[in-house]
Amino acid sequence: MTAAVVIALIAAFSAFPAAAAETALTLDGGIAATLVTPDAPRPFPAVIMLHGLGSNRDEVGNLFLDAADALAERGIASLRFDFRGFGKSDGDTGAFTLERQNQDALTALEALAATPGVDAKRIGVMGFSFGAAAAIELAGAQPDRIGALVTWAPVGDYRADMLDSMGPAIFRRAARDGIVGIDLGWRTLALKQAFFDSLDRHDLPAALARYPGAFLTINGSDDPYLKYAPALLQAAAGQDKRALVIPGGDHMFNVYQPSRSSAAEVIGITADQFARTLAGPAYSPSK
Repeated sequence: MTAAVVIALIAAFSAFPAAAAETALTLDGGIAATLVTPDAPRPFPAVIMLHGLGSNRDEVGNLFLDAADALAERGIASLRFDFRGFGKSDGDTGAFTLERQNQDALTALEALAATPGVDAKRIGVMGFSFGAAAAIELAGAQPDRIGALVTWAPVGDYRADMLDSMGPAIFRRAARDGIVGIDLGWRTLALKQAFFDSLDRHDLPAALARYPGAFLTINGSDDPYLKYAPALLQAAAGQDKRALVIPGGDHMFNVYQPSRSSAAEVIGITADQFARTLAGPAYSPSK
């Protein structure tokens, strides 16, 4: 983490010595991030949030923004950020690869571990959809530094899932032209052939097998990626592992429905999971 980021963090903590705070940061590589710190005794545990493909640090329907609030209420800090090329981070979206995604996740881990007030021995990671796979890879690559892992609607096979969602014609055009435009429904983006090449270099069950810590994966009953839950649960190396299914939940946990009931349930379950697995001194929120 650069000296500028450290200075910004120290200034933020000096300005808000005893109250929950939200601080905008720029991490190494021009990564735009948001740090939320709780009104809680220090050092407190913390969680990294990894967004899905084409999304941003707040996630669809503000899922991550709301999750950060729920974590802070339980005395847990959080760091959410835009992968390079997305949101307000620097970088070319077309240059996005799984390797760059994983490097950004590691950059966030390094920054969070160096944050004043954060207990570097009690850090968890969570991710949604494509970002859930990045969370799995971070935990597998840094098993001694990640104490808890939660995945929301994770992809389970990068290439198979991209083929299923984008169609083989997209892969053929990328191979022919070197770059292809993709319509995700809520936004469009351009991806180069390097992204498609990177899909074959990552094995999510193998990464999860290298992680012995607490693992919780959550899917809606109507999520097509629910099919991966049994294999991921079996691959997880630790004893503290669970797979939960939210009845009636879709891939985005009904976040765009008026009640948002599934989203609220998933956020509560996730915050409670991190409070349990990253447990420290007893803490009762003041509000």
